[in-house]
Amino acid sequence: MRISIVGPAFPYKGGGAHHTTELAHRFAAAGHDVVIESWRAQYPGFLYPGQQTISEPEGEPFPATRRVLDWRRPDGWFRTGRALRDRDLVVLAVLSPVQVPAYLGILRGVGRRTRVVALCHNVLPHERKTYDVPLMKALLRRVDGVLVHTAAQAELARGLTGSPVRVAEMPAHLPVPHAARADDARVRRRLLFFGIVRPYKGLDVLLRALAKGPDDVALTVAGEFWGGLDDTRALITELGLDGRVDLRPGYVPAADVPGLFADADALVLPYRTATASQNVWMAYEYGIPVIATDVGGFASQVRDGVDGLVCAPDDVASLADALTRFYADGTPERLRSGVRPVDHTPVWDAYLDELTGAAR
Repeated sequence: MRISIVGPAFPYKGGGAHHTTELAHRFAAAGHDVVIESWRAQYPGFLYPGQQTISEPEGEPFPATRRVLDWRRPDGWFRTGRALRDRDLVVLAVLSPVQVPAYLGILRGVGRRTRVVALCHNVLPHERKTYDVPLMKALLRRVDGVLVHTAAQAELARGLTGSPVRVAEMPAHLPVPHAARADDARVRRRLLFFGIVRPYKGLDVLLRALAKGPDDVALTVAGEFWGGLDDTRALITELGLDGRVDLRPGYVPAADVPGLFADADALVLPYRTATASQNVWMAYEYGIPVIATDVGGFASQVRDGVDGLVCAPDDVASLADALTRFYADGTPERLRSGVRPVDHTPVWDAYLDELTGAAR
């Protein structure tokens, strides 16, 4: 098939760019003719408070990547769509309703003969605005199919569109694939919170649980803050955790990631809500267990009591109990020994089948 994927790619960073790039590589490896339509300028700066682009690629960039789209040039959206009329399948990587106006312009240019699938990382944002639902309705009602990553997201999508909705597990798209497993099983009494810090990810819940759990356990927080950094520092002081929490605000280069995971006994994902996350798979690639809340797909990724622990979301007492149980004698070593990197080739094969099936 002749396939175009519209979404962020290098020099943009983050999970969306990694996923778009890996999807293109996988389609190409399966024998398809693939092009990525990426962005010269994706968002106005005030809509994305973090660092948007990077100078060094994380992983292997896809060679057939065009960077023409610009949020400031609606005429370019339509022209891009017209250029896609000879494709068999167009995949729109939907990361935010902010993308919808550009995607509607592209759809107008594409016309009705080319099949278009909306690949929704999140059908609606975790932190919603009043315009999110009408924008997503406008988009999802104009595509031929929708692909989401969980049953709950499928139910949400079906409430917005009559287009067919399919579900496929999100496979791994790690920036550093097949990372070497750490052989040093020494317990360090240190946990890791990794990635962009936003309210729905529950860092405040983790800090309160840390204050109630074992009093000799430290925490590293590494990632960009989308607001709330001063409030986080104040909460750390209020809870008496100044000597136990290492805040590292800002983008974490790929070269620094292995050291962060090597210094931790476990990755903690205290999310209030979630759809899917690559961080579980990343932790397992680096050989450390995961403590996660029972939201999104975490409970299916983390084998409770085998390679991690699962607790209730937005519940300080439940997370504090999980931290205490994790540091019971012999438990960190036992859970680490249960961690196995996952072979995602079958998951990717099924994912590609669902995307091409959604087009049909």
